[in-house]
Amino acid sequence: MTPLRSGGSVPGVFEADDLGTYVVKFTGSAQGRKALVAEVIVGELARALGLRFPELVLVHFDPEIADSEPHQEVRELHSASAGLNLGMDYLPGARDFTPEVARTFPVDPVEAGRIVWLDALTVNVDRTVHSSNLMVWPTFGIAPPRLWLIDHGAALVFHHRWEGTDPSKSYDFRHHALGHYGPDVRAADAELAPKVTLDVLHEVTAAVPDAWLTGFATPDEAREAYVAYLHARVRASEAWLPTDFPTREELAAEEALRAAKTQEGRPNWLKRVPDLHGKPAAEQDWSVHLG
Repeated sequence: MTPLRSGGSVPGVFEADDLGTYVVKFTGSAQGRKALVAEVIVGELARALGLRFPELVLVHFDPEIADSEPHQEVRELHSASAGLNLGMDYLPGARDFTPEVARTFPVDPVEAGRIVWLDALTVNVDRTVHSSNLMVWPTFGIAPPRLWLIDHGAALVFHHRWEGTDPSKSYDFRHHALGHYGPDVRAADAELAPKVTLDVLHEVTAAVPDAWLTGFATPDEAREAYVAYLHARVRASEAWLPTDFPTREELAAEEALRAAKTQEGRPNWLKRVPDLHGKPAAEQDWSVHLG
């Protein structure tokens, strides 16, 4: 067992009794069960649409196996997560899709468009330039490296407040991690929207355990709410389709302007302090960060 202390959910890498190795996200984390619901629905929808996403499994977790964990907050998380949790297939050697990797890694506009389209459909605004939630894998051997989607716990923001949610609402995706690749979102809409059928939505919501579905009279009623919202949203795609993406040069100019504004009014000593706004902490081991 290896805890991953990067990221708010503090997942861990575990070997299960099926001999598979999984990144396990816990029901007792600060994000709660709704984050796991989003992980399942968006992840399985991505897979149904042909995007690369690691296999998900349900993991029965016994906190006693992690009794030797030295950090109290991690032990408390494990104690609060006994029973059913969510595991994602571990991708050995995978690299985080950082801005540095993005400078040279090739992504064609069609693939970029599909990923942006999925994020816009599921209101996943957490795949940004500085926090891509994308992995490059494999990184060794003869198979070519590909982009893999991970970490959708922040998606489906509407399920935090169902009242008054508008399925046609548009969101700001200008700083999407793949925006500078010129994503062909309209082609993705033409290709993928017809595939998001009621049957597909029922299949992906059926994968969510009953115990994680709350806020409605029954778990099936909750599932129907997700199905109805996403089906209405896909039919309203013309209203929310993101198409205005800045170029690499425009992003660099925006970043330079933001940095200059940050420096305004600072004393000289503070101007020498590195600005880490929006950037991952230094010296993180992102090669194992899947959550």
